[in-house]
Parts: sequence; C-alpha cells; structure tokens
Amino acid sequence: MTPGGPPVLILGVRRSGTTLLRVMLDRHSQLAVPDESYFVPQLADRHLRRIDADDFVDDLRRLNTLAEWDVPLDQVRARLRDGMPVGTAIATVYAVYAEARGKERWGDKTPMYMQNLRLLERLFPDARFVHLIRDGRDAALSFLAMRRGIVTETWMHPRTAADFACQWRTEVAAARRLGRRAGGRYLEVRYEELVADVGGVLRRICGFADLAYEPAMADYAGNVDVSAKPHQQRLMQPPTQGVRDWRTQMARPDVEAFEHVAGDLLRELGYDTSRSAGAGGRARAGWYAARALAWRGSSFGLRRSFLWRRRHPVLRG
Repeated sequence: MTPGGPPVLILGVRRSGTTLLRVMLDRHSQLAVPDESYFVPQLADRHLRRIDADDFVDDLRRLNTLAEWDVPLDQVRARLRDGMPVGTAIATVYAVYAEARGKERWGDKTPMYMQNLRLLERLFPDARFVHLIRDGRDAALSFLAMRRGIVTETWMHPRTAADFACQWRTEVAAARRLGRRAGGRYLEVRYEELVADVGGVLRRICGFADLAYEPAMADYAGNVDVSAKPHQQRLMQPPTQGVRDWRTQMARPDVEAFEHVAGDLLRELGYDTSRSAGAGGRARAGWYAARALAWRGSSFGLRRSFLWRRRHPVLRG
C-alpha cells in the first residue's frame, strides 16, 4: 500500500476547476491536498525505479515546492531506505506533509501531470483518480484571459483557442483511457455538475475515495489565502455557475477553431457543438501530441544530467 493510504489524485486540464476541487478536498479532516507539486516527474526521472536514500533527500533539499510546504526532511529521511521503490519514496514525502497537518491521507492536484498519467499509475498503483472535466471552450476562455507571467510559458504554451483545444483534447482523452485501465479506481466528474450541486458531487467523490462526507468541505469561501494568486480570486466566492460562457463570451472564429480540433470529443462528452473535428484539426492535435512527447523526452534528458542540480541549488540544510 502507498504510504499514507491510497492517494486521491485530481486530474484535469488547466482552468477546469481543479483548484476549486482541491481546496474543497483539502478541508476534509483526513485528507491533505497541497497546491501544485511539480516535483513528481522530476524525482521519478532522477531516480528511476529505486532510490539511494541520501541522494534522494539531497534532491528534496533542492525543490522550491518542498521548501514552501515546509516539509520536515529529517522525518522523511528517517522513513527511507536504500533500494526503496521511487514511488514509495515520493509518497513518503506526501505522507509526512499530511501528518504534519494532522491528517491521515494525502492527495495531489497538478494539471501538468496530465502529461504523465502512465507514470502516476506506475508510481501509485492503488491511487484513486478523480478526473474533473469542464467544457473545453469555457476552459479556453479562462486560460486565454490570464495575464502573462502568471504561469510558466514554455514552447508548449497555448496561445490561441485552437492551441488550447489541442491540449484539452489530448489530455482529456488520455485521462479517459487511464479510466478504462484503472476501472473502479477512476471517477469522472463534470465541473458544471460540481458548481451546480456541490454537496451531491462531494458526497460522490468521498464515497469513491472511502472518506466520510464532511459539510465543511464546501465552506471554503473566505477561508483560502489567494493574496499571491491573482488567477484564483474566484475562491473568495462560493461556487458560481456561468462564470465563463463560451456561447456569449467566445468569438465565433474561436468557437469554430476549437470545435475543428475537438468537436468530436465535446460531442462524445455530451456538450453542445455545431461541428465535429475536421481532418485538419485532428492533424493539428496529432502534431501537438508529437511535440508533447518530444518535450517529455528532452525533460527526461535534462533531469538525468548534471545540469539538473546546477539549475536547482540546495535550498535547505
């Protein structure tokens, strides 16, 4: 069993409501779901299948996220052993984080991991996956409205509705394929249902995760510090329907461009659409998937090289 019990991993394309769901689940008395971690693929690539405990902790000292979380690394080191599977070692970090907050279980919400789903399956074989899906056109509106500099921009960064459609189609389809493999460890939830029936959806998620439902999970408004996160100011308010509505807020050419790439998946999911994906749109999505594969390959090479530690100096003793 994974240290800390079966983790609850929130999946979802960026701007699909995953932060809202994270905040709700983190308010559960038994579950700690921190903000985005980013380090799981880094540590997995750095240490492959099994760890050297001292080398693993040396890498932990270099991670901004763990410094921000204030994870007690001495407690992590006390639980590690040479030859431990890397997934168990990574889970130990989360388990110590949860215990420091008086909680028994842990989860994660990092949309970037939608590019690493098979890795998550391998590292955490008992994980419960909660896939939050939002109409991709509304997610695109939200994403493209963010001010520059809020999120790290790489050469994979979507800059148009069609670009975002490629990411949305690729990642949603990949998560649904994971669902077919994972069977009863995968739950699909719609963002539109969550904001319309918070209690009902949270009860369903809690039942799936073997947690008792707690009404306090929905009482997050005004209890979340978003002062340093201008793109998360909606968390100051209760769940609100219709914050983004592509029907009235998205330019018609952008609607057509999105549907040209992902109209078939929108329709498969039950969302209204005026057209299915065209051959050109499918080719564009395929090109995106090829570039994403190349990005993962180049990232792996960097993490395995001496350059990774040069770029990540020690932050804590």
